[in-house]
Amino acid sequence: MKLLSLSYERFRNLEPVSFEPSPHATIAVGENGQGKTNLLEGLYLLATLKPLRANRLSELIRFGSPSAKVTGRFLINGAEREISVEIIPGGRTAFVDGKRAGSLDAYFGGVSVVAFTPDDLSVVKGGPDGRRAFLDRSVFNVQPAYLDESREYARALKNRNKLLKDHAPMSHLQAWDATLAKLGAKLWVRRRALMTALVERARASFQRIGRSPLEAQWHYEPAHLGEGIDFSAASEAELTERMLERLDARLTRDVERGFTSVGPHADDVEITLGDKPARAFASQGQCRALVLAWKVAEIENLQQANGFLPLLLLDDVSSELDPERNAFLMGYLADSGAQTLLTTTDAALVQRAAGADTKWFRVRAGTLTEEFRSASSTG
Repeated sequence: MKLLSLSYERFRNLEPVSFEPSPHATIAVGENGQGKTNLLEGLYLLATLKPLRANRLSELIRFGSPSAKVTGRFLINGAEREISVEIIPGGRTAFVDGKRAGSLDAYFGGVSVVAFTPDDLSVVKGGPDGRRAFLDRSVFNVQPAYLDESREYARALKNRNKLLKDHAPMSHLQAWDATLAKLGAKLWVRRRALMTALVERARASFQRIGRSPLEAQWHYEPAHLGEGIDFSAASEAELTERMLERLDARLTRDVERGFTSVGPHADDVEITLGDKPARAFASQGQCRALVLAWKVAEIENLQQANGFLPLLLLDDVSSELDPERNAFLMGYLADSGAQTLLTTTDAALVQRAAGADTKWFRVRAGTLTEEFRSASSTG
């Protein structure tokens, strides 16, 4: 899979722009607030139909414009295909080769991306919602159907929570339980499979990056699942039944608090170093190494699953890393051969990821200008 070209129309502060990225590293350099992140935000939206950092899709539309559009041309399995996404205040529409996409499978069709932003570096010390989102992005990359499944679950959860807050009759609440339990069990199984595939890779990567005698571990198990069930071995049907039981057992509590307390939305990913929780005891450098290790594991897992490397998007991450870990990351990118789009305020920080075919762009006030640099230039 290769990204051949990208174009943006009315997307945030970006002027209308089209460009052809390098087959390896493409680097956008500019001061903060000039539009570098918007380049990656648009590409991430194109590849996932989800915003990278924006809270709402409508935030991606250039101020005063009715809509925004991002289009990409890809080479997949020897054939070219074009995908695009148009955003309007009420939502977005996906297209494949100029026609409205009939399904997610038809739209994604072999496109995968791994993004790395400064926000990711705070995930270890942050709250459970950040770790859930971090995990869910990884699940989606392997299983695009997870996008619709998680949205269906969120809708069911929202309906049940509204009934709880409105003190609706128990019969009305329980009518949602079967739907919520079935959808929740599916998400649990998807998350479990992802963790099984990634954890050993992440542990090995941490040893290379962290250079620590402490062993890193990532562990995921649903909260409030109760005793007498082995999450690692339970079938989807068994997990559905158990969630139904727990919804019933916690119903009085949920009514009192106006919130559903059991399900994938209430879970966390436990990260430890040695026998201590990383959130409380890991240094800043160790936290960054843990996140790097997970990203490397995700890239390698996708390569094995798909037979090709995903697109890699790095948004000014180097400025947040210490020199040793930044050198590891840049060297890893260069050695991997992956197609990578990086943004930075300082070209010297990402120079090690550059090669003879690297394309450099200067971003100023939403305008993209290609610049020539030699492989050894850091200016």
